[in-house]
Amino acid sequence: MIERYTLPEMARIWSEENVFQKWLEIEIVTAEVMADLGQIPKEAAKKIRANAKFSIERIHEIEKRTRHDMLAFLEAVNENLGDESKYLHMGLTSSDVKDTATSLLLKEAGEQIIEELKQLRDAIAEKALEHKDTLMVGRTHGVHGEPITFGLKLAVWFEEIKRQIKRMEDAVAEIAVGQLSGAVGTYANIDPKVEEMVCERLDLKPAPISTQIIQRDRHAFFLSVLANIASSLDKFATEIRNLQRTDLLEVEEAFKKGQKGSSAMPHKKNPIVSERISGLSRVVRANAMVGFENMPLWHERDLTHSSAERVILPDSTILVHYMVKKFTAVIKELKVNKDRMLENLGRTLGLVFSQKVMLALVEKGLLREEAYSYVQSNALKAWEERVEFKQLLLEDERVMNYLTPEELDEIFKYEDYLVHVDTIFRRLGLLS
Repeated sequence: MIERYTLPEMARIWSEENVFQKWLEIEIVTAEVMADLGQIPKEAAKKIRANAKFSIERIHEIEKRTRHDMLAFLEAVNENLGDESKYLHMGLTSSDVKDTATSLLLKEAGEQIIEELKQLRDAIAEKALEHKDTLMVGRTHGVHGEPITFGLKLAVWFEEIKRQIKRMEDAVAEIAVGQLSGAVGTYANIDPKVEEMVCERLDLKPAPISTQIIQRDRHAFFLSVLANIASSLDKFATEIRNLQRTDLLEVEEAFKKGQKGSSAMPHKKNPIVSERISGLSRVVRANAMVGFENMPLWHERDLTHSSAERVILPDSTILVHYMVKKFTAVIKELKVNKDRMLENLGRTLGLVFSQKVMLALVEKGLLREEAYSYVQSNALKAWEERVEFKQLLLEDERVMNYLTPEELDEIFKYEDYLVHVDTIFRRLGLLS
């Protein structure tokens, strides 16, 4: 069972109260701009600002009759106004208000996600620096390759989160547009100047052109960035899940006092948060696909996108915010088993040095193909017979005709794999 979501700010953003409040603010600001332009009486705009309000219960009651949420909203608001109510929603269509409000909501949610991503970036940076020189084996195809450090693994994640922050900032900028262009986007019943001034006061850009809606490529892009972020978190979580396997056990999620891992097996300590993140990422990716499906609408608009967006926009932003926050806690509390990393590094009997041996032989004058053959034959024998790779090399005259025991000792040193770690960290801005 997914734990109760207890981050009130994101829940507040998508609450009915906040959505209707955004609608109301757009209507009020539009009236004020029209008054400033001399299109409606200033006194009417003042009364609208002072008296316009709504009751969610009343909106729901009216909607049962109108079967139209915007008309129900306007009727509920107008019940609190006098003659000035005739100036509310002048020249507008429902989507002018709804789409502009959706942009405000996505902008607000996106900014919250950016702040959480920055927290995650900083947590990864701190852990990466802590383990900058913590040796472990690097794996390709799931098989031991050559030594790396755990700090380098985390540094890769650090740089990826930096890219995701930039993408989210771009997505917020892309979606931060409003429209007040009328029924099919021609401004036939509203001055384009009203749109420009309203958007400026709402801290949005006016859409350069719209139909009856803001075009859905913007929303698809926003959702695709959320899916990209979720996929990065899935990638990181999958790595932690793999490294916590019993046969590896190089890292472990925090296991709190009183926590239980299994109803049947008391010994279990499972990477449950990382598994949850991997599972939820699938939902976010699926929602992004719906965003792309929402792009091809009939003519100037239809309504097929609307019902889907009421699910995918709140769900995706709330889920990604939650996932980032949870993974930040995983990183901060992660248990790193340095001794196990060294133990696993030695499980392949020194085979991780095979490339260095081959290159040393090439430097001594052997052709690469010949050097590769000498090293590979010893490597395969070491693995099959469970004998130390270095010992087999010392016993192989073909190899020792070119290398001295002292040179072999120099080759079999982990320190060489740390030489350029600081350079990489400086490139990333993790070291000065």
